[in-house]
Amino acid sequence: MKTYGITTKNKIGYMFGDLGMQMVFGLVSSVLQKYYTDVLGIPIVLIMTLFIVARIWDAVNDPLWGTYVDTRPVHSAGRYRIWIKRVALPLAAVTILMFIKIPGLSSTGYFIYACITYVSFGMIYTGMNVPYGSMASVMTTDDRERSALSTFRSIGSTIGTIPAILLIMLCYSTKDGVRYMDYTKIIFGVTVIAIGSLAAYAACFKWTEEKVVSASKENRPKGETLKAVKNILKSKPFLVLAVTAMLFLSGTVFSQSYYTYLADKYFGMPAFSTLALVCEYVPMVVFMFFAGKLVAKFGRKEFCSVGLLIAGVFKIVLYFIQTRNVWVFLLFCLLSGVGIAIMLLQSWALITEVIDYNDVVLGVKDEATSYSLFSFIRKLGHAVSAVFVNASLMSIGYSVNNVTEETLKGMYNSSVLIPGIAFLVAFVLLKFFYSLGKDEVAQLQVEKQKLIQQRMQQVNE
Repeated sequence: MKTYGITTKNKIGYMFGDLGMQMVFGLVSSVLQKYYTDVLGIPIVLIMTLFIVARIWDAVNDPLWGTYVDTRPVHSAGRYRIWIKRVALPLAAVTILMFIKIPGLSSTGYFIYACITYVSFGMIYTGMNVPYGSMASVMTTDDRERSALSTFRSIGSTIGTIPAILLIMLCYSTKDGVRYMDYTKIIFGVTVIAIGSLAAYAACFKWTEEKVVSASKENRPKGETLKAVKNILKSKPFLVLAVTAMLFLSGTVFSQSYYTYLADKYFGMPAFSTLALVCEYVPMVVFMFFAGKLVAKFGRKEFCSVGLLIAGVFKIVLYFIQTRNVWVFLLFCLLSGVGIAIMLLQSWALITEVIDYNDVVLGVKDEATSYSLFSFIRKLGHAVSAVFVNASLMSIGYSVNNVTEETLKGMYNSSVLIPGIAFLVAFVLLKFFYSLGKDEVAQLQVEKQKLIQQRMQQVNE
């Protein structure tokens, strides 16, 4: 059985998986916090507590999901692909439940309801994300095809964020001259988006296939899973890549969070935050057509390292030029976006390399367990960025009704310096401490193919 040779339909199907997930996750990142404060009236300090506790729970939940998926009997639809079908409806349902406003509850009651639904969403989302992310390593063993899958996943992720952005722009109404977040528009939009995500999951399930046969693992010896986790955490390429991904995510999320403040206070241009995001994502449209060829020529580690360097350098340049010109700022967002696009397009292919390394070198065959641990460390980037955004706002003395020139300067400096440093540290880690360069990955592919053939022979025997 061939372990490579994916079709365009397979790539598009894989793209739809992340498109569907980002449709619902975009609601969490773009709409949920403001919904909690403006519609449910939950105090900000309680919301921050909820988000932090949820990330702590992820430390337990993510590896548990990975282990559970890895130790289930292999379904005829594939070890990982079947979970797209199983989790789709529960994930759409809990997404809608997060935005249900039960009449008559107190602020405390709404907070308790938010805790239940938000944590439930996180658990079910992991149930979709872990198998989906693990699936790339068993769809093909070919490095170029994995680059293509990573590119298509990034495209799906970008498209998937659009519905939530449109909703946050269109969910307001005006009454007696006061603009407010309209609950009716919110729940209608959320419901439409959640139903739309089901269509995306259906396309993903129908148009993808697992070419690498997974061996049965449900009867593994006691303690084998814990041993696998310990081995994964000893893997230097895994740890370096996970921390690199965390820094990259925290830098991008931090920037995007601060753009709202710059738009309102620094540039006085409401459309700035949207324009800045567009500038940072436009380069992806260009690079998606030839990123695979550049990776084939120079190597994925080498290509992504350059991307992180570009992203960091142009953020730091903005710190030194201290511009008040919105168009100059947007130009440098575009230039930094070139580096961001490079990393985004290939980041998911990097983790498949590490999963293969763990299998071939360390003997860890648990793709979902490896991916779930990576996903948890990467998701810490969200928590890190949230802490840094609030800490930096407090450090510069930000107050919505009292913004001084000193505050504006601190706001500008934080918005470019902190992401710039995060990107440059990530560059150093990937360039000098990540050991899977072009030649190493080529050799790893050869060893992985031999290992697959050996396992197939053992199954046949």
